[in-house]
Amino acid sequence: MKFKLLASALMDKRNIGVLLTSEAFVYLIQNMAPDRIAPGPALYAAGFAVYAGFVIYSTLDKRFVDNFLHRQKVKTIKMLNNTCLKLFATAKKYTNAVYYKKLKKVMDDRNEIFESFFRGSQSELKENIVEKTLNLVVSYIKLLTNFCIRSRELAHVKIDEIITRLNENTRKINFINDPDVAQNISQMIELDRKIISRVNEEKNELEKIRTKLDFMESSIGMFKHQIISNIESSETLNHLDDVIVEAMALDSVLESRKKNRLRI
Repeated sequence: MKFKLLASALMDKRNIGVLLTSEAFVYLIQNMAPDRIAPGPALYAAGFAVYAGFVIYSTLDKRFVDNFLHRQKVKTIKMLNNTCLKLFATAKKYTNAVYYKKLKKVMDDRNEIFESFFRGSQSELKENIVEKTLNLVVSYIKLLTNFCIRSRELAHVKIDEIITRLNENTRKINFINDPDVAQNISQMIELDRKIISRVNEEKNELEKIRTKLDFMESSIGMFKHQIISNIESSETLNHLDDVIVEAMALDSVLESRKKNRLRI
């Protein structure tokens, strides 16, 4: 950030103007009295020193720094908005009618939040709330995408057939005399039990995530109204941080499931 601030000061129009004016002034006075003026390089160095002084002053000037931070925040918010649009284009491929409607509502709220940022008065608190709310939208879309993908995959798991097979093998093993056959059936029973346990565990996780998605959706709507109504507080920032952290943790669970996917 300090490097970007320095680069901004170096390219600031006022400072560039100082540099050009200083060098032009040096050029003029040197041509007017070339015999009585110090050598060219020394004069040009003095002109550049004036420019460097203005650059340093800019990096220490509160107004300049505040304007710089505001511009950086605007860039970040625009980037987050574009990220939301890209994620939406992917997410809508995996949603059913119910979740597409929910996703569309969140995207409509996002659009109102983004547009309201450029209206009315600006403040550091408002900028931070808008940024974190858009981060929450990003987390929501990612979590919803993984939720829909995993829900669709689990829907294809024929759990009833596995339970029926488990019950049949559990009864059958009591009448098997061949130890090798009994061992094979025992292994099948153990595998089916693990599959059933894993499926039930994942379904419980998905139910928790579904509830969290509903909560995130309502939270985004609430933050939208606060931003539009200019009702901002530091408590809102803390609440946003908590919701984002929880969403990222749940998304990590689904990502780990994706890497260790249940195959039946």
